[in-house]
Amino acid sequence: MKRIINLASAIVCSALMISCGGKDYTITYSTEQVKRGDVSTSITATGTIEPVTKVEVGTQVSGIISRIYVDYNDEVKKGQVIAELDKSTLRARLASAEAQLTSAQSDFRYQEKNLERMKELHDKQFISDDEYESATLAYDQAKAACQAQQLSVDEAKTNLGYATITSPIDGVILSREVEQGQTVAASMTTPTLFIIAQDLTDMRVIADVDEADIGGVKEGQRVTFTVDAYPNDTFEGTVTQVRQEATTESNVVTYEVVIAAPNPDLKLKPGLTASVNIYTLERNDVLTVSAKALRFAPKETMVEPGDSIQDCAGQAKLWVKEGHTLKAIPVEVGCSNGVLTEIISGINEGATCINEAKVLQEGQQDDAQQSTNNPFMPGPPNKKK
Repeated sequence: MKRIINLASAIVCSALMISCGGKDYTITYSTEQVKRGDVSTSITATGTIEPVTKVEVGTQVSGIISRIYVDYNDEVKKGQVIAELDKSTLRARLASAEAQLTSAQSDFRYQEKNLERMKELHDKQFISDDEYESATLAYDQAKAACQAQQLSVDEAKTNLGYATITSPIDGVILSREVEQGQTVAASMTTPTLFIIAQDLTDMRVIADVDEADIGGVKEGQRVTFTVDAYPNDTFEGTVTQVRQEATTESNVVTYEVVIAAPNPDLKLKPGLTASVNIYTLERNDVLTVSAKALRFAPKETMVEPGDSIQDCAGQAKLWVKEGHTLKAIPVEVGCSNGVLTEIISGINEGATCINEAKVLQEGQQDDAQQSTNNPFMPGPPNKKK
């Protein structure tokens, strides 16, 4: 009997010599063990790292930047003054509004007393109804003018307060968009002066996932990613949000997936590009076999004369050799990643199953043996030819 031994690791081959039509054949079985392992599938995407909370600080009034108190990377507290605008023009507007208010209040007091006098005269029928109504109208107008001037004073005070720029949150200055002496104009849009990140130890990745993969992405899934700045480090994260809005660019549709990325050592910096792996399926420490073993189905030509095939019903089955019988064992399978498949029940850990059978003519060698005896392969040193 001629035996061919497959040298691949964890593969056991049994060779049987049979005779068919006057020709000798060798049957080689490749087997594997049912063992515990992890079954996982993942999709890849590219994303950008950014802080979870990032605030753009602007100004609602126009003016010249007179003082800047912070710079890049400075830590700030909520309410801390970070810049000031020149206040001379704003103070002048407030003073003008207060003067107009004083004038309006004086006119209102006069019209109020005048209305009281006109009422007494009207009650005694010394003046006409028209004169009394005119006094009432003047009173109402003076009162409205006084209220309007009070609003102008309040607005001027508010604008003066806006000239002092404070931090809205505790955080770190990521960007400073202005310089001292620069003029900012708050016309249609609010100009951005600073960008503040709340907590750089709590980052996130905004990943663009292709439409073909987005169906498998769900909140809570584990994520690993790398950045070019630290090519030897692998960072961990978790999917926290799958956004419904689609983005189309160059006819490619993607969806944004938000990934929480803890950053306790501050290695991750805003703006870094991340290469992301999202694990859409994970089963750890389960019984597994190769998908190849589940696809194996023996034919009559794959058995030694005198041996038999014992098949069974079932969608999924594994084949084992018991004595002179190739026996099918029905199994219940779980998830699969295309390479490994989870076995839920039907076979025990450590069982040996067949994943391939080869029938070779006499003198023919299998692929492993051919590669070993290839004359074009370099041989061992000092070997005589």
